[in-house]
Amino acid sequence: MEENQFKYLVREVFIAKPGYAGELAKMMKEEMEKMPDFNGHVLLDFVTDYNKVVIEYKIKSMEEFEKSMTEHKKEQEKNKSDKPPKYTELYKFGKREIFKIL
Repeated sequence: MEENQFKYLVREVFIAKPGYAGELAKMMKEEMEKMPDFNGHVLLDFVTDYNKVVIEYKIKSMEEFEKSMTEHKKEQEKNKSDKPPKYTELYKFGKREIFKIL
């Protein structure tokens, strides 16, 4: 796919609990590799805030993003258990940033 077809950059930013950044990054990388249309990478802090893990990927439209979030939610509901996913135990907080690519 040509680079200019992507209109947005999404960054999922997490600050892991001390000692868990590597484990969280590995877990996120494994999950992203399961997604056939994933167009991005997982980043682990080097020179930034300590324990920062970033999942960064490009999308063509906000509709594509919304569709993937809906599919993800359906998958979570289908596989619902009494316990939250393991990754939620590994980070203190997180945020999502979406940038328009000019």
